[in-house]
Amino acid sequence: MQLSVVLDVFKGTVCVILSAIQLAMTARAILSWFPIEPNKFTTFLNVITEPVVYPIRKLFEKMNWFQNIPLDMSFMTAFIIISILLLLLA
Repeated sequence: MQLSVVLDVFKGTVCVILSAIQLAMTARAILSWFPIEPNKFTTFLNVITEPVVYPIRKLFEKMNWFQNIPLDMSFMTAFIIISILLLLLA
């Protein structure tokens, strides 16, 4: 019985972290539409979201996928992967 409690707490913690990353990704995407100078908040969003997006971006560059598209497909792919993980954990 205690193991199930520990697993529930772990699952809840992972869901909260993934949701926070997804919220930061949404804020970063919205802020990218506006010509603003880098500040502490945008730097914070980059620090939080880039470790999630960077491996996918490097994979796409290595495989030469989505190179001529004006959208950041690695960002959208990371967002979709996090969404799927949240659905599986729910």
